[in-house]
Amino acid sequence: MKNYKKIITNIYKDLKSIDDPGKVANYIPELANVDENNFGIHISTINNEGFGIGDANKKFSIQSISKILTLTLAYKLIGEKIWNRVDVEPSGNPFNSLLQLEADFGKPRNPFINAGAIVVCDILMSHLKNPKEDFLTFCRNISNNFSLNYSEKVAQSEKKSGFRNIALCNFIKSFGNIKNDVEEVLDFYFHTCSLEMSCKELSEIFLYLADETYTNNKNENILTTSEAKRINAIMLTCGFYDESGEFAFRVGLPGKSGVGGGIIAVHPNEFCITVWSPKLNPKGNSYKGMLFLEKFTTNTENSIF
Repeated sequence: MKNYKKIITNIYKDLKSIDDPGKVANYIPELANVDENNFGIHISTINNEGFGIGDANKKFSIQSISKILTLTLAYKLIGEKIWNRVDVEPSGNPFNSLLQLEADFGKPRNPFINAGAIVVCDILMSHLKNPKEDFLTFCRNISNNFSLNYSEKVAQSEKKSGFRNIALCNFIKSFGNIKNDVEEVLDFYFHTCSLEMSCKELSEIFLYLADETYTNNKNENILTTSEAKRINAIMLTCGFYDESGEFAFRVGLPGKSGVGGGIIAVHPNEFCITVWSPKLNPKGNSYKGMLFLEKFTTNTENSIF
């Protein structure tokens, strides 16, 4: 595994006890209960090698990282037509912003801001018989991991405190870009965000974005090479909300963050790496996670640039 193991171990030791100015996402009450000192890393390579350290096997709420999975399934189901409903441009605004929707007539800038992910969930609801069950089955199949599940506590906590997302969904509905019942779309969206995985599970589930020949346990390809390329491109430009340029500049890999403190980053044809540290910077991204990945790509000299 090249020298990844040694480099990851050294950076982990350096960062474990640094002063972290971040704050846990307490606006979702259930997330505020997480131990803010959790810190885990896991890397999975396309050669079926893996290495983890720290809290790499503890499950946590993946939150917006799930937006890659909902996008992947919707892309599989309707192909290029998906871009008629959601754009592929960086937003330059916070993940829960309503600002651009008025000017853009209810078409979200990209599928990784909340508005975009809600539209993707609406697309899935129009094409799946049992959206929550079918989406979970899809995630279990691509990861070959049948223990994956939602956290009902987190989903209900988001439902009770998700006023901004409720406003987003209704606002998009007013432009005709939500086709299903608003409450049902939001319930599905909150459940997708409540998926729980460990760093190890996350680094394994996203190998289909790193490995051109990746197949699941049924020997099925998840995406075409072209589709995987496009999702990686959107991750690079939009995966960190209004800090996406900063992440690309500092880390140099396609990635996606979640307010549960997780970050996944993909090096096509090489690996997927996950970092989890719940304390977030003001933009909603893991402070220690971004710092770790910056040091990792610097020390390995292994980014896409």
